[in-house]
Amino acid sequence: MSRLSRLALASPHLLVIPAFVAFGAMAVSIPTPASAQIALGVSVAVAPPPLIEYDQPPLPGPGYLWTPGYWAYGDAGYYWVPGTWAEPPAVGLLWTPPYWGFVNGAYLFNAGYWGATVGFYGGINYGFGFGGFGYEGGFWRDGAFNYNRAVNNFGGVHITNVYNRTVVNVRPGGAAFNGRGGIDRRPMPAELAAAHDRHIDPTPAQVQHREAAAHNEALRASVNHGHPAITATSRPGDFSHAAEASHAAATHETEAHRAAEHPGAAHPTASHPASHPTTHHAAAHPASHPTTYHTAAPHPMAPHPAPHPAAPHPAPHPAAPPPHHH
Repeated sequence: MSRLSRLALASPHLLVIPAFVAFGAMAVSIPTPASAQIALGVSVAVAPPPLIEYDQPPLPGPGYLWTPGYWAYGDAGYYWVPGTWAEPPAVGLLWTPPYWGFVNGAYLFNAGYWGATVGFYGGINYGFGFGGFGYEGGFWRDGAFNYNRAVNNFGGVHITNVYNRTVVNVRPGGAAFNGRGGIDRRPMPAELAAAHDRHIDPTPAQVQHREAAAHNEALRASVNHGHPAITATSRPGDFSHAAEASHAAATHETEAHRAAEHPGAAHPTASHPASHPTTHHAAAHPASHPTTYHTAAPHPMAPHPAPHPAAPHPAPHPAAPPPHHH
């Protein structure tokens, strides 16, 4: 049995297919045990770019769950799959995001899936409730999903089942892979147990979303150098609307930098401070501005009693808080 075959058996959601690596193409045949839903995936020799920091678009309606953005790999190399709100295939299911793992010199892709509990996703900080372990953005109760106001952008949608609980790592960022040089965290017992639960593949809408991203040249890392213009969408595959919002936000950011460099000059955006609030709560995204996704909010404090004193001279762009250990 090949090395990658043994790795695939050790990681039930590891995806391995022939891929062009440092010394050419390599074909791999993977045995498929009944308990391991192994499909076709990727093994490459180059690390994925770091995760980008972005804002969550508004929730399109009750029942949608957030699925964070990630770097996938195709014929043209790495490309960004924008985060999006997706409808789960059944009530009671939660999303475990995909992730890259660095094992024995290769970066191996682990597929995302739906299940009753959230499994291991490499300790990656995907933000918006996916801070590296589990999911703190909401939970199911009596057939309805309860949303945590602290990490979900409701926009103008009225949500009945809402609560508020502060979490760490509200926004995504950092290394996009687990292993040496990336996130150094091993699966916890609960995550190992979740790996053996029944899993359901991404929905057709999610698959179409990923395929649309693969064919969008602007989302390729070789083109955007790790900074895609489209970072997230309100619905799977809705890239045109997201591109317009991203362009508007980028224009505002450029003007904000000019204002900082030339405080005495007049700038058209100075009269609209409310369009870019400084909080991550749903109230920061009014219905009148559903496509303004950029904010400059600080990370909320961790719920644990460990103090996190502010630096005496804070920088304009504070660093991400330390990892949240459970």
